[in-house]
Amino acid sequence: MGRNLQSGERLRPVDLARGHGLSAQAVRNYEEAGILPAADRTPHGYRVYTPLHARALRTFLALVPGHGHQAATSIMRAVNEGSQQEAFRLVDESHAQLLEDRRTLRAVESALRDLDPAAAPGAGAGGMFIGPLAGKLGLRPATLRKWERAGLVRPYRDPRTGYRVYGEADVRDARLVHQLRRGGYPLEQIAPLIDRVRTAGGLEPLEAALRDWHGRLSARGRAMLAGAAELDAYLRERG
Repeated sequence: MGRNLQSGERLRPVDLARGHGLSAQAVRNYEEAGILPAADRTPHGYRVYTPLHARALRTFLALVPGHGHQAATSIMRAVNEGSQQEAFRLVDESHAQLLEDRRTLRAVESALRDLDPAAAPGAGAGGMFIGPLAGKLGLRPATLRKWERAGLVRPYRDPRTGYRVYGEADVRDARLVHQLRRGGYPLEQIAPLIDRVRTAGGLEPLEAALRDWHGRLSARGRAMLAGAAELDAYLRERG
């Protein structure tokens, strides 16, 4: 990736950008954001970068896939400001979030195993009103109404009172939406999954989504390892 840089070599923004698919302006923006150390300037005001800046850029780009752009920026800024402990804390936070996401996935899988795939639509004797269902899921009733507008849940309306009544299948759908939202899925991706569950009369259509979720978590974990290796190399080079 890029040229074999020698210590003390003077580099332009375009030299750092080359090989990363970046523009020279992006490199300058990264410096202004604190992702790269501050560059020296020539008497004419041109930036002068070094192999250390090239290493910083590689480190940042390696951190982004595992930690996200915002966290990676904060990590690099902390390192460049000489606050290694803050950088390590931020790394720990990302790992803690990944662990929480894994726990959420396990909770989703557990919830799916507990759901009754044969539940019939509509409101039976065991129907629930919106308030108790929202309380059971730890949501606000407004959230359930939003999901209803998006077609994710379809409660029965009592013709006498107009109250929403959630039957077994409706409760199943609400629980599925809740768990998938916790897993980071946007509503527009959840809607076709719920439709497939309804059409198939079971939960098998979600198996592909769960495999994809597992894959994304594993990819983040691997990316964090790669980012950690680059960060360690950058810290060593900084001294």
